[in-house]
Amino acid sequence: MSAAQNRKTAEELFARLSAGDIPGALATMTDDATWLAAGRRELLPAAGSYSKEKLEQLFRAMLGRLKNGLKMTIKGAIAEGDRLALEAESYGELANGRIYNQHYSFVIEFRGGKISAVREYLDTQHAHAVWYAKG
Repeated sequence: MSAAQNRKTAEELFARLSAGDIPGALATMTDDATWLAAGRRELLPAAGSYSKEKLEQLFRAMLGRLKNGLKMTIKGAIAEGDRLALEAESYGELANGRIYNQHYSFVIEFRGGKISAVREYLDTQHAHAVWYAKG
């Protein structure tokens, strides 16, 4: 696939996540897709590598704690071959009133027109403070 087609697929992934359409988001991915969320699991429980099945569980758990979903905005992208480096920002309010306003860098790999791997780099301190900190 072309770089433009790959970017369109990535845009669809994040648009579907923003709409709360988890099945639609997962449909942009290959059956054996993986998603790596940066961080140390002992410090950030959501960190680690996810299969597509486990990713669905994570997405459902996250969206279930948000009042009105998580709006994902792509800020920029650079493509080379079957890889796309993408900058994005998310915004959502948790049911407890905390605001999740995360800034990300993603490296996304494609195979056969679908996403085969995602590596997500984010502010782990902000993620911990919003999702896991007591008080």
